Amino acid sequence: MAIEGDTKDWTWVLRRRCEQCGVESAREDPASVPALVRDAVGRWQEVLRRPDVRERPDDATWSPLEYAAHVRDVCAVFAGRLRLMLDEDEPTFADWDQDAAAVAGGYAEQDPAAVSAELTTAGLALADAFAAVPAGLWERRGVRGNGSQFTIRTLSQYFVHDLLHHLHDVRG
Repeated sequence: MAIEGDTKDWTWVLRRRCEQCGVESAREDPASVPALVRDAVGRWQEVLRRPDVRERPDDATWSPLEYAAHVRDVCAVFAGRLRLMLDEDEPTFADWDQDAAAVAGGYAEQDPAAVSAELTTAGLALADAFAAVPAGLWERRGVRGNGSQFTIRTLSQYFVHDLLHHLHDVRG
């Protein structure tokens, strides 16, 4: 069964605590982001070893495997956006339809071990990329296709929320 797409603008998490998952990403200092990402990657590896990893809790919610495949792809999207922000002045990010990516990628049919390896590689690479951002560049700007503006700092905070929120979704 197809899951209804998420059309919410989640940028509000940069201003206040997420009541659903408890993450207050705006409080994260850039220096804390790499360690948070590395820890979350380890937690995702545990989730992907669960015997029920393919089971959806209900017809309207992704399985842990589907969430993990999404997070793997989110890591790649954010890595690309970070590179753009470091290489260009105020770039506009290409739109990414996460729901179309889930369908096109057949998230539910993927191999959990492969997703774990790919998520680990992508997540650790992004943690390293955030760790390598020079202190003077955290306020460089970029713009999402819908007009939402980010700095590298807020991009890292927004990413941390996404990563941890989905761990909350799967009880990871």
